[in-house]
Amino acid sequence: QQNYTNETPEKTRDNNNPNSQCELNFTYNDSEFFIDPATQPCNPFILPDSVTIVVCVFYVSIFVLAIPGNLVVGLVIGLSKQSLQPSDLYLLHLVVADLLLAVTLPFWATSVTQGWVFGDAMCKIVTVLQELSFYASILFLTCISMDRYLVIVRAMEARRANRQLVSWGVCVAVWAVGALLSLPGLFNSSFSSHNSSQIVCAELYNPSSADEWRLATRVLRHALGFVVPLAIMLPCYGVTIKRLLHVRGGFQRQRAMRVIVFVVVAFLLCWTPYHIAVMADTFFRTRIVPYQCPARMAVDQAMFATQSLGLLHSCVNPVLYAFVGQKFRQRLLQLLMKMGVMERASVSRSSRSSLSSEITSTFM
Repeated sequence: QQNYTNETPEKTRDNNNPNSQCELNFTYNDSEFFIDPATQPCNPFILPDSVTIVVCVFYVSIFVLAIPGNLVVGLVIGLSKQSLQPSDLYLLHLVVADLLLAVTLPFWATSVTQGWVFGDAMCKIVTVLQELSFYASILFLTCISMDRYLVIVRAMEARRANRQLVSWGVCVAVWAVGALLSLPGLFNSSFSSHNSSQIVCAELYNPSSADEWRLATRVLRHALGFVVPLAIMLPCYGVTIKRLLHVRGGFQRQRAMRVIVFVVVAFLLCWTPYHIAVMADTFFRTRIVPYQCPARMAVDQAMFATQSLGLLHSCVNPVLYAFVGQKFRQRLLQLLMKMGVMERASVSRSSRSSLSSEITSTFM
């Protein structure tokens, strides 16, 4: 780029030609100009049409699987004539949290292909519901791990405590904390994106304080939505597995251990990639880590892909906490027999057997 220095033009006259016209003489200062890549805006992350269709189908598939799966779990637990043990109660509330998350999926599926067409109010409502279900789901998973620890490792203390009354208070506290942590979803608004012609539903902070608000909300999300639950779940399940290794039970003990291992693995596989991607994005936005456009684009793509993986967890929960559990299958078969779907003779005696009292006091 040339820098033009407009020096004072001089009016000159040809002395040999008194009738000559005035001429303007400009002096140009030519210099080189180098563009700093770090200051240039990156190209927007736009999904190809084929990918948007695949993502839309993926969201709808999760919705179709999560709704009946969680409804079956809720139906079996809710129709139980026995008083609910704490883990059963947490599992029932976990079903509600996963259903809330599943309800939001059709909105996001439509948004991927057509943009946000539901208005500003629905943008805030859907975002708050998604955040509420996100926090409630993970917190109830943590509650289940703590209850399993108490029942298996500290059985005597668990018997003396009024666990049922405490569990109701815990459920109220979890929903209250989840509602409080979901309030930043009100910052989401529908607006026309400068990257495309579609309307999007996304965070819309005041530019003067956007970095501070984004950093605060993400620290809460990482801490209470991943790090703290994981720091509780891993020791609880680790000690529980160690205890089960010294308990007689053969096949029954192995099944209880398998459910616990599946729970931890599924939690890590579904949510760890997402939080790593969001953490990387936070480091870039706060300029803790310098970046160039290729890295910025890679993080944007990773956030989108890993968020979809996290949504898949709402489908996995019914399988892990219910269908893998022998006692749940027993009660599901009993319910189907009462409804006339299955004949009583088709249920094997093995499915009617139960585990020892304390280890199998839940549907798991």
